[in-house]
Amino acid sequence: MSAVAERLRAAGLRLPEPPSPLGRYVPAVAASGLLFLSGMLPLRDGEPVMSGHLGQELDTAAGREAARVAALNALAVADAETGLDSVTRVVRLAVHIACDPGFRHHAAVADGASEVFDTAFAPTRHSRLVFGSTALPAGMPLELEVVLALGTAPS
Repeated sequence: MSAVAERLRAAGLRLPEPPSPLGRYVPAVAASGLLFLSGMLPLRDGEPVMSGHLGQELDTAAGREAARVAALNALAVADAETGLDSVTRVVRLAVHIACDPGFRHHAAVADGASEVFDTAFAPTRHSRLVFGSTALPAGMPLELEVVLALGTAPS
């Protein structure tokens, strides 16, 4: 078991099966020491765990859970593509949130994903961008854009 998988297990988190693409794309592409993941959605067993907009049908707690699920899917894709032992850290996390124009808790929702990545790659941290969107694939409340570093851990 990889060190990342062990840290996740110790935190009570389990990697799901990697989700299948919803269209004509690949789940990840490695280039120049980085692994670029396609948009990670809150899917479980190929189905959305929830749908709707934050600030309308869904509250901040639901958004955090959706972000956690999407982050675990990202790790599952990385594990299937390169193995988690080859990933040294999350370089960049962008969180697209489908939300009401008045929604103001973007950072709290995104923290659901950041906490999963912080557990997986402790003690490293990642850069992050969070913003609202009017609509996302299949009516889901968020989508993650993740860039991972491959290779030797930074000194």
